[in-house]
Amino acid sequence: MLEIINLGKTFQNKKVLDNINFKVEKGEFFGLLGSNGAGKTTIIRLISTLLLPSKGKIRLDGQEISRNSVELKQKITTVTQEYTLRGDMTVTEIMEYQGRLYKIPKDQRRKATKELLTFCGLMTHRKKRVRELSGGMKRKLMLCRALLPKPELVLLDEPTVGLDPFSRRQMWDLISGLNRQGMTFILTTHYMEEAQLLCNRIALIDEGCLLEIAPPLEMIKRLGVIAVDVATAAGIKREFFQNKELAIAYAANLNDPFTLRETNLEDVFIKRLGRGID
Repeated sequence: MLEIINLGKTFQNKKVLDNINFKVEKGEFFGLLGSNGAGKTTIIRLISTLLLPSKGKIRLDGQEISRNSVELKQKITTVTQEYTLRGDMTVTEIMEYQGRLYKIPKDQRRKATKELLTFCGLMTHRKKRVRELSGGMKRKLMLCRALLPKPELVLLDEPTVGLDPFSRRQMWDLISGLNRQGMTFILTTHYMEEAQLLCNRIALIDEGCLLEIAPPLEMIKRLGVIAVDVATAAGIKREFFQNKELAIAYAANLNDPFTLRETNLEDVFIKRLGRGID
C-alpha cells in the first residue's frame, strides 16, 4: 500500500532523515518509535506532503505522492499531536467544515458525521463548542474529523499525548476497532504500552536512521521474555532471560533486592539505544 524508498530530509545542511526504507501493507497498524528528534514526525509530515523530501520517494498504491497529487493526498488524513480545532466552533460545525473541504455531498457527510460521532461517543456533545470539551473529547473529535473523508491511510502523530489513562484507553479501543475493520494506520508515540498493544510491526528510528523493523513481540522475545531488575548500590541492573526458570536460577544467587517481571517494549528500546524515551 505505502512504500518509502531511500527517503531523506535535510534542514539547513543537517540530515534529519537518511535512507529510510519500509513498506506498510493495507490493513496494517505500523508504528514509528524513537526519542525526541529521531525523525518520526518528519516522516509523518513527508507522507502527508506538509514537507517535501530532500531525496527518495513515497508511493501510495504504486503511485508517487507529491503536493500536486490531489487524489492520492485525499486518501491520507492526519491526527496531529497538537490540537488543531477552532475553539469557537461546535462539534457539528467542525465536521461540516471538514466535509465541505473534501467536497463530500451534503446528505453523505451528515450521515457519516452522525455515524462517526456516535461511534466515538460524541453525539450527545455535538452542539458544544470545542473550548467546552475535555482533552479526551477533543482527541476523539480530531479522529472523527480525520475519518470523515473515508481515508485509506490514517497518520497518528502522538494521538493520545496529554490524555489521562482512562481517555487514552478509550482512544486505543476506538483505533484498534477501526484497524480490525481493515483501516490502515501509521502511529508515532512515546507510550511504549500503546505501541506494544496496537502495532503489528514497529520501526525503531534513531537520529534519522532506521535501526530495525519487526513485530513488537518478536523484538521482546529476541531480548528475553523475562526481566530481572536488581537494585544495586550503583543503581538498577537489568538482565533478560528466555524463560522464568533461567531467571529464577539467576536470581537465587543474588544478594541484592530484585524483581522478576515480563520484558516490555521499553526494555527493547533502552537496550537498543542505550537510553530511555524522552
